[in-house]
Amino acid sequence: MQRETCRKVFIRDLQFGGNQKVYIQSMTNTYTKDVEATVDQILKLEEAGCEIIRVAVLDMVDAKALGEIKKRIHIPLVADIHFDYRLALEAIHQGVDKIRLNPGNIPKREHVELVVNACKEKKIPIRIGVNSGSLPNRMAPTPENMVETARQHVEILESMGFYDILLSLKATDMKLMIEAYRLAAKTFPYPLHLGVTEAGTAFSGAIKSAMGIGILLAEGIGSTIRVSLTDNPILEIQAAKEILKNLGLKDKVPNLISCPTCGRIQYDMIDIAKRIEAYLLTVNKTINVAIMGCAVNGPGEAKHADIGIAGGKGEAILFRHGEIIKKIKESEVYDVLVEEINNFEDKK
Repeated sequence: MQRETCRKVFIRDLQFGGNQKVYIQSMTNTYTKDVEATVDQILKLEEAGCEIIRVAVLDMVDAKALGEIKKRIHIPLVADIHFDYRLALEAIHQGVDKIRLNPGNIPKREHVELVVNACKEKKIPIRIGVNSGSLPNRMAPTPENMVETARQHVEILESMGFYDILLSLKATDMKLMIEAYRLAAKTFPYPLHLGVTEAGTAFSGAIKSAMGIGILLAEGIGSTIRVSLTDNPILEIQAAKEILKNLGLKDKVPNLISCPTCGRIQYDMIDIAKRIEAYLLTVNKTINVAIMGCAVNGPGEAKHADIGIAGGKGEAILFRHGEIIKKIKESEVYDVLVEEINNFEDKK
């Protein structure tokens, strides 16, 4: 099913499914039992644009820390549970907003039922997280086997009258991930959490995730995404926002337009582009900013930009919507652009 037609599942006040909204989430890489470090990282992720956060629950000390963490953050808190169903029960007791279970490593039905009953009582959704690398009974990682694994566990929940379900079918192989989600969208009525698991470092992982997640989102599949990167999770949020922005699924996100440079360039464009890109991460506006290499083609090629500059020799021209406004010294370019960005009135 496409996201606007699948079943609605609420995580606190956030509606997953039944609309076009796609939420950004991430996962902390702190020790959950270190409450100060975990809360500090979550607050930074919130500021960057994270809308739902997951934490690892390795032991009972982690589980018991969840209540204090939740008190000090502002977005829904998800407990990531593996192997020990008792950790899920404690997380529920601590008031988490969602439980993530991997059906491949909690094999006993009676244990799953205990968790489901507790979630049902507290109205806490469950994400069934299937990973290609941890399918039960050494099943081969195929789209059919991943969907079958999910189906077996969905049926347990449905047989207990529990329908607040989200699903993920992540794989390290992008093509496998795409086909598994496509099949899941045809099989289940529940919202899908998209991601390429263990995607890689910030460079390769962002590219792989953008391709896999982007293809599915463009097909109307997926209600929430996580870009999994071997790096600071802040970069996951930045990558996710770029994916959603370029698909028209998120507004209030700046867009940077910059040319690839050539032999005509006569000012330090690359440094200015990088500094403006970093500044735009702090801006909550729908604005197109162009950093162009030369005055020959700059304004014309970026005429749809709200504001921009095109370089000359030790100077640049400032333009708005393709119209040249004035010349500025190279040393003033960054400050002038920041001022223009701050003064821009976002009408969306």
